[in-house]
Amino acid sequence: MAKMHTGGHGKSKSRKPNLDTAKPIDGASKDKKEIEEIIEKYAKQNMHQAQIGQALKEKHNVPYIKQLFGKRLGKILQEKGVKSELPRDMFDLMKKAVNMREHITANHKDNHNKLRLQRTESKIWKLSKYYKSKGTLPSDWKYDPVKAALLIKGNG
Repeated sequence: MAKMHTGGHGKSKSRKPNLDTAKPIDGASKDKKEIEEIIEKYAKQNMHQAQIGQALKEKHNVPYIKQLFGKRLGKILQEKGVKSELPRDMFDLMKKAVNMREHITANHKDNHNKLRLQRTESKIWKLSKYYKSKGTLPSDWKYDPVKAALLIKGNG
């Protein structure tokens, strides 16, 4: 109860170790050019950012991209010109909405899924508003379920 009425927020956080003080990982490739080539190769294989980061940690023993390059993985991909036109969270929500629409066409009386579709599309609209304000999406971009279905089927 006391914690609710105090002004402090606490100090408990997950902090990444400094690269200088961290123990070097055995077999880690520290060459930045080599890591950039690996990132570009994975991006051309249609892997998204989270998958690329995971593969770099597991297969290539690259600890922290931001600490090595001073910028995030998305920025590196953008500089290389291989970043996707839609943010991944938006793409995943659109994929979910397309699958729900297909289900609803086969099952007209599924009211629970209709409600979930409305909620999912609401999230898409909110995200699109956010990404338009950030400049990630063009200002005239609109969510259209038919175009989304074509986009999802094209990208698999």
